[in-house]
Amino acid sequence: MSTAAQPREASGSGSSATTGGAVQKRNQPRPRRTERARAEARLGWLLAGPAFVLMLLVTIYPILQAAFDSLFSYRLTAPQDRAFVGLGNYGVVFTDPVFWADFGVTLLITVITVAVELVLGFALALVMNSAIKGLKGLLRTAILVPYGIITVVSAFAWFYAFDINTGYVNSWIGQPNLDWFGSGPTALVVIMASEIWKTTPFISLLLLSGLAQVPSELTEAAKVDGATWWERMSRVILPNMKAAIMVAVLFRALDAFRIFDNIFIMTNGAYGTETLSLLAYRTSIGRLEVGMGSAVSVVLFLLVILIAVIAIKGFKVDLAGGGKR
Repeated sequence: MSTAAQPREASGSGSSATTGGAVQKRNQPRPRRTERARAEARLGWLLAGPAFVLMLLVTIYPILQAAFDSLFSYRLTAPQDRAFVGLGNYGVVFTDPVFWADFGVTLLITVITVAVELVLGFALALVMNSAIKGLKGLLRTAILVPYGIITVVSAFAWFYAFDINTGYVNSWIGQPNLDWFGSGPTALVVIMASEIWKTTPFISLLLLSGLAQVPSELTEAAKVDGATWWERMSRVILPNMKAAIMVAVLFRALDAFRIFDNIFIMTNGAYGTETLSLLAYRTSIGRLEVGMGSAVSVVLFLLVILIAVIAIKGFKVDLAGGGKR
């Protein structure tokens, strides 16, 4: 009896020691930041603070106004019939099959374009990083040219290239009667291709900055130890680029989720290519239903915030220090 109790007591005492150690560790004061760290934080706020305050002032009023208008049944054609409906507009939005269809199209475009851009952008970043010193500037300029083109101009260029009447792509592939914008799948292919062509340089620029932060000593040591190219890439380079990859994916996902220009110019949402941004535009501007359109806009805004939270939590990156939390 006493023999059987001894292990139980030992186990209990070990558990108590572990719990006590965890509590003691939790109660320990956090290490104080050095004077250099505090100075860098102050400098960061001085540099980014004015822009942050200005952007907040510019954007906070439209956001609050949209949230307020979404609580009313309000049409510009009949302003005297304005009535408070609470969350009724949101109930209509979430039960409307058009909203969910547009959400699916938006999500499809976001996932495919960001994934392809991440792969192509990383390849271009590797090329720019390893280019000969005299050609680096010229190569980076050439790669960044598409990103410098206005989105509307880029969309029109792709539209005229693939249009059945004015396009030259059909003659290249030997299909003169192929109407790219006559069906949803082919139209989405052109829309996503134009988006990838336009914004891949932005991804490559962000990833290039991440590559520049990878210590060359680590890659050289891994090469000396006999690590293959893939082992150096997966165990040395990519882990040290985690912060840059997270920023690139986050920025592009937020931008792609709000895609509007390309679809508005190429198909105007026809054949199942409408996205949430175009739905909000059509509801508010096309049908002048300010209350319902504001509800769609608020939902889109909340989805964008959700994407940002998921990206930051998923990558587990401290943006201030670039390390793990």
